[in-house]
Amino acid sequence: MYKKSCLPLLLLLVFLSCKNSKETPQTNTSNYFDVLNQEFTGDLAYETTSFVEKYWRVVGNTGFNKSVYKIAEELEKSGFVSEEKATTTHHLTYRIEKRPLEKPTWESVDATVTINGEETPLLQHSTNRNMIALNSYSTPKEGVSAEVVYIKDLKTIKDLDVKGKIVFAETHPHRIFNQAIVERGAAGLITYSNPKYLQPQKNTTSIQFRSIPLNKELKAWAIAMSYEAKERLKAELLKGKVFLNVSIKTNIYPSEELTIVADIKGSKYPKERLVFSAHIQEPGANDNATGVGVALEMATLTAKLMKEKKFTPHRTLTFLWGDEIVSTNRYVKEDSVRAKDIKWGISLDMVGEDTEKTGGTFLIEKMPDPSAIWTRGKDKHTEWGGRKMKLEEMTPHYLNDFLIHKFKEQGKRANWVVNTNPFEGGSDHVPFLKGNIPSVLFWHFTDQFYHTDNDRIDKVSKTTLKNVGVASLASAYALLNSNDTTANMILHNIETAAVSRLLEEEKQSKVYLKKGDSLVTQNKIITTWKDWYIKASQTTLDIVKDSKNHQEQLEKTTKKIDSLATEILKRLQEFKKN
Repeated sequence: MYKKSCLPLLLLLVFLSCKNSKETPQTNTSNYFDVLNQEFTGDLAYETTSFVEKYWRVVGNTGFNKSVYKIAEELEKSGFVSEEKATTTHHLTYRIEKRPLEKPTWESVDATVTINGEETPLLQHSTNRNMIALNSYSTPKEGVSAEVVYIKDLKTIKDLDVKGKIVFAETHPHRIFNQAIVERGAAGLITYSNPKYLQPQKNTTSIQFRSIPLNKELKAWAIAMSYEAKERLKAELLKGKVFLNVSIKTNIYPSEELTIVADIKGSKYPKERLVFSAHIQEPGANDNATGVGVALEMATLTAKLMKEKKFTPHRTLTFLWGDEIVSTNRYVKEDSVRAKDIKWGISLDMVGEDTEKTGGTFLIEKMPDPSAIWTRGKDKHTEWGGRKMKLEEMTPHYLNDFLIHKFKEQGKRANWVVNTNPFEGGSDHVPFLKGNIPSVLFWHFTDQFYHTDNDRIDKVSKTTLKNVGVASLASAYALLNSNDTTANMILHNIETAAVSRLLEEEKQSKVYLKKGDSLVTQNKIITTWKDWYIKASQTTLDIVKDSKNHQEQLEKTTKKIDSLATEILKRLQEFKKN
């Protein structure tokens, strides 16, 4: 009797207690962008970029390792615990993996190249830190003085006596290393090979870094030149014989390979994960100190939002920093059980550019879709280049259009340009794709300072760092906590994208038919896009656990895409007749 009479009062007290709780409510999918645009400042990303870009990073060298420990320090500040000390109750953990390097590491220290008889150096390391080719050995302290032999036609080197001389050629040093150094005993190489997209006649002091094979016996060396230095040397050669004095100081020593991995453990499906990979090695700021910095602020901000109970990931969020492609490839391959549960992989590479200075635009490099087979209309490969792919290499998945949609949303909010390019490869998204894991690349191109010693912190934009970080996290949070509702939303986006793409391809097909291209080819293009989008739609089942409603929506989407493609094929046939 007493319990019955007290029950309403107890319920009221519980209600009031919950109502007056000061606990911050969970962030809804709809306002991830609102919270992240407020919380992600870009400060840590920029500070980290500034720290990392000071060093010419090669796996195992001083700058690379200092970058790893800088990341670890910042992770610990934000609450991450080393796996060695962590317990099962810790949801924020990290580890530094250490492996002996098979080959010694390398770092540049100093160099000067002087034309004999002239006071002003042709090149000096203090202003051109990319001038020493990777894997070059030091010269004697007094340097090497030798005559320069200009090789205009590489085929003629077999007929020339270059022993003890410095071979000058306008090509990559790798191309002539064996012929000049190993086979003919040249004292060293001095080369020029800046591509046109670097605008060398405008950026006359830029040197794109180069490398040569590590040769312990010959202790070989090579110098890469700027456009300015190349022109000056050629002008001197027109006057007669030229002798150079080359002084190089490098460090080559045994070391270990470090990889740092941070995990933010999921609360419901901890084995399933999204992995962001950012490589540390490279000599530049945008490439790829920016990727390192953005990933670090993404990780530490997520830790903060979890502490404040604004976000709780259902799946695990992983950040990987290491050696480009090598570390990611190992992460995918070394644990087959873990790899099966990597649901998405994303590469952060060159993600902080001040495009007013560097040129180009922010790009999402898509998973292989038909635009990598038939690149036409608004689809364009970058100057980096991409081969024409085959039908069997296509990887239909919702990730492409999901990320494009999310990034375009941030683009509208921040007046930020977001574009895409067909698959080209060459970064940390490739190991994921080879492991049958959906993956894309976030990057910028064209960059007129790409891989050059003018890729410095002044070419980095904190605003861009923020935009990429916000859009990346908003996308990640939605995927980590995705459910039936998310799957339906993605399905709607795919349907919209499929309709838009098919109609655009119809326009392109009519243009090609006017030019005399075959109807068979155009039909194949339309059919391939239709199949790609239908299969991409089906991959949304990977998100839902058990939803009859989603299956019904999937059938409707499939019918709509198939129906539109059928109509387009009929219209193209009529167009061809007329």
